[in-house]
Formats: sequence, structure tokens, C-alpha cells
Amino acid sequence: MAQSEAMPTSRGGRYDFDPKEYLQQGPWRDVRLGLHRTEELLERLGRPQDALKIVHVAGTNGKGSTSAFIAGILQAAGYKTGLFTSPYILRFNERIQIDRHDISDADLLEVAADVREQALLMDEQPTAFELITAAALLHFAQQRCDAVVLEVGLGGRLDSTNVVTPEVSVITPIDLDHTHVLGDTIEKIAREKAGIIKPGVPVVSYRQKPDAKRVIEAAAAERGCAVTVPDFDAVDTRIEALSQVFSYRGLHDVRLKLAGSYQPNNAAMAVETAFVLRERGFDISDDAIKHGLESTVWQGRFEVVDDAPITIVDGGHNEQGAAALASSLRAYFPEGGVAFAMSVLCDKNYRAMIADVLPLARAFFCFEPPDNDRALSADDLADAVRAAVAERADDFSTCVAHPQIFSCATPREAVMGARALAGADGVACCFGSLYSIQEIMAAIDEDKRP
Repeated sequence: MAQSEAMPTSRGGRYDFDPKEYLQQGPWRDVRLGLHRTEELLERLGRPQDALKIVHVAGTNGKGSTSAFIAGILQAAGYKTGLFTSPYILRFNERIQIDRHDISDADLLEVAADVREQALLMDEQPTAFELITAAALLHFAQQRCDAVVLEVGLGGRLDSTNVVTPEVSVITPIDLDHTHVLGDTIEKIAREKAGIIKPGVPVVSYRQKPDAKRVIEAAAAERGCAVTVPDFDAVDTRIEALSQVFSYRGLHDVRLKLAGSYQPNNAAMAVETAFVLRERGFDISDDAIKHGLESTVWQGRFEVVDDAPITIVDGGHNEQGAAALASSLRAYFPEGGVAFAMSVLCDKNYRAMIADVLPLARAFFCFEPPDNDRALSADDLADAVRAAVAERADDFSTCVAHPQIFSCATPREAVMGARALAGADGVACCFGSLYSIQEIMAAIDEDKRP
């Protein structure tokens, strides 16, 4: 993802570097899982994590939205709340937030300088994610946050965030993703995610698939942890326009700004986390929970960014995410007819992603995610869509059949094409890779200008 702004480096001395470039150094594909570098770096920085009350969030999908809901509840309850997420959507600074305000460039430079000074003294240099994790924890401690919601980057057991002892461990839905690193079965991946469970620390877990459930329950039992699973059957939701009203466990008529059909379950995860935090001494009223949920926004998660045509941007970047996107689209637009602008990374199960949305598709405008060496080319994605259409030629479950397929040279061309084909009264949906959202948003903004 390209940097969104240049950082001044004219102050000299310890500030004579670009913190965004430094904290993103090295190719992200060179994953070096392990905790020893992060532990040493944080030790050198004075163990800032020990001063923080942390909610640790792992999982395959829903981590970002669930983390945002939890942070919103804590903030509404009056706690100065840090939020650490990845990747960023529009601006690097959004990865480190306090009370939903991005870290300032000045504070980012200051904290990155502290981290860099100590990292340069280490025999083995930390990875980019380890550097940004340390910078976030140090910033939250320096700013005296009352609570921090910390999202895992990859896996859990050996992720650099797993150097903390949290107030509660949260595990969102587990599915196949990053199989080349985490393992090729649900059980193996669940074992990595369950690695965030700490002795005696309560766990809030999604209603997992059986293999994942067994792993989480075994890890929790071994470490003496209570496990709470929301009663999703008690979640009541009704759709109103392009939003939804949510009720759960004594909370009624909560108006969620997040429109995806999966968001009420993420909200239920956040509610149960808030209840556990109450038991841990946090003062969180039902009113704070409701206000926190209602105030939560999260970019790129079934986000409606225009109404003529209705234009949705969704970060669904794997099979489970695409299935959730398709479910949301059916809830709001059961007749289908969606013009998709789609991009994917080559190591995702993009054929399954295509199959999920295909019955709803009027057209596919395929493009390549920018600046990513894992990107699938626009031509290869278009060929995969054609193959899927050929396989299902006689099996379309809606009135939409034989969608048009285009291979586009740029994200802008794809977005403009999808919106133009949709027309003022239609629906366009841009999805497939979080790494494309920055350019998608820029293209939509340009197209909306008079």
C-alpha cells in the first residue's frame, strides 16, 4: 500500500528519518514468526505493555470490526482507549488510534525514534510488524491509556502482539487463511489462534466450527480459563434502509452504522466482552454499550460510500469474507444485479470467492491490487470468472446470468466502469483486497465530483 503523505525529516539527529518508511521496512512476505525480538525490544523500552489493560483480539475474519466495537464501548464508558489494527485502509497513522483519533505525525515520529534507538542496539533486527507493535504499545503507555484493544496481525501464538497478558482474550471466526504460514487445516490454524489464551484469563469466542471449537476449549481448559460464547440465536436484527437495528441480552434497538449482515454477530461478541470486562472491574453501563455500538464506524467493511449509484466498499479478501459479503448483498438486494469491481491476491481462494458472489453479479470489472507482489493479474482474475460462469451456466439462482466480464488496467478504470454500468439507480460493489481500498476510495471520490 502506498504511503499517503510524506513525512518531514528536517529536524536532524534522532529524527532524521521517515518513521512510516522505517516502520514498514522489508517485504511483508518475509514473515519471521517468533516472540523473542519483540520481547527484547519491549524490555529495552521499559516494558510499556505492563502498564496497560488490554483486550487481545485474534481470528480469521471480523477482528477489525469486533475490535472497533469493543473500543467504541470502552470509550463510551469514559475510558481513554487505544486501538491497534492492521492493515491500514487510507492512512498509515490509522493503525494506532486513541479514542478513534489517528496518531499524529509528530507523535509517530517521536515514538518511532524511541523504538528505532533501541532496535538498532539489538543483534537481530525486528520485523516491520514487530516495530509497529512496539511503537503502538509504547505510545499507548506514554499517553496513559486506560484500556487498549490490540488486534493480532497474523495467527496468534507467535504473533508479535502475543507478548501481553490481557484482561480478556477474544477469538473471532476461524477459517482457512494464510495456510502457508499457519497450517492447512482449521485445527492447525485454531491452534495458532488459541495461542493468545493466557492462564486464568477469560476467553470470549465466536461459535466456531467443530475442529476450532475443540482446540479452543482444550487450550482454555489446560490454562484454567472460562470460555464465553455468545448466544447468536438470541441476536435479533431488522433491516432499515441501508442500516440495521440490533437487540441482544437486554439491549434493544441499537442502531448499527455497520451495515454488513455479519456485524450483529460481531456486536454480540463485543457485548459479551464488555460483560466480561465488568467482571474484571471495568465500569461499563448498558447505556455505554449501546452508545459505543451505535457510534462505531469502520472503513471498508460493507461500507456504503455513495447512493447514486449505491456503491459499497468491502474488505472481504478471502472465501469467508466473500461469503459474508454475498449474504449482506442478498439481504439488501435480493434481486441481484450488482456490478462488481474485484481484485484479489493470488494466494487467496479466489475461485471460491467468485463462486460466492457470482449469482448476484451483473458484471465483473477485474483489476490487479496495486503495489503488491502477491497480486493476481486482472487477466487471470477475468479468466477465472469466465471459467466460473461456464461451470454454472445452467445453475444461476437469481435472475442474473452470464455477467459481463472486463479486464481493467487500473483500479480507477474498474471502479468507474462498475459505477457507470450500475447507473444512478443500480448497485456497484468494490471488494477482494484490503490493499486496494485506498485507490478505490480515491476513484469514487473523483467520480462523485461534479
